[in-house]
Amino acid sequence: MKEKKAFYMNGYLGVVVILLLLAFAVVSFAEENVILAVLLVIVGAVLATGITIVQPNQSKVIIFFEDYLGSIRDSGLFMTIPFSTRRTISLRVRNFNSKRLKVNDVEGNPIEIAAVIVFKVVDAAKAVFDVDQYEEFVEIQSETAIRHVATKYPYDTFTTEEITLRGNADEVSKEMARELQERLAVAGVEVIETRLTHLAYSTEIASAMLQRQQASAILSARKKIVEGAVSMAQMAVEQLDRDHVLELDEERKVNMVNNLMVAIISDRGTQPVINTGSLY
Repeated sequence: MKEKKAFYMNGYLGVVVILLLLAFAVVSFAEENVILAVLLVIVGAVLATGITIVQPNQSKVIIFFEDYLGSIRDSGLFMTIPFSTRRTISLRVRNFNSKRLKVNDVEGNPIEIAAVIVFKVVDAAKAVFDVDQYEEFVEIQSETAIRHVATKYPYDTFTTEEITLRGNADEVSKEMARELQERLAVAGVEVIETRLTHLAYSTEIASAMLQRQQASAILSARKKIVEGAVSMAQMAVEQLDRDHVLELDEERKVNMVNNLMVAIISDRGTQPVINTGSLY
């Protein structure tokens, strides 16, 4: 099914024609020409069944004896095929807020996720004839797409190479919009934007996963601290040798590097010990 333009004419002109027919019917009845008067009234009543009003950003789907005749997208008062059925479809931009869905991410961790879908109807014929209820179709397909995308990525990792639900919300939203557009194209719906509105671990594992996140964060931070400490100790030794400030043998270098590493890596401030004698 593909949308097409229906036959219609200016509604104000149609109203004028109907009023003229009724006026002629009154005149004919006054002249005792009852048959002509009845015919004019019948013709006017038949034409009146074709009067319809289309509001801005709406579409009227014209159906005549279960046959699709076309759609009216222009706003205003119009006269179309008499005795036809007109179904109104909104073309305005709308939001759909999904429920909080419980799914498993790619690592099998149960999470809660929800999203908002911004969409509009671009083909009224598909929305009416290709699916039963396009609003319900959008709701079901949106939740299906959210579940599918959530199972493709982990909730969170501490590496920048991998896409995660928490750390790459924009990429995940774009992936969700692409998949949802493929699902909703059959209903004549265009997906404008999708955004995650809720993302969290399920309550039964939230405490355990928080401890895991804290442990991973500590390990990641310690790794950075150790890398920085090694670099700083190496720079200190190289600069002392280059500037000939001190002449240190290998044992003294090891002892100095050890002191620097302890001072930098330690969680608390180190307490210096003053040695007034020889190192040996």
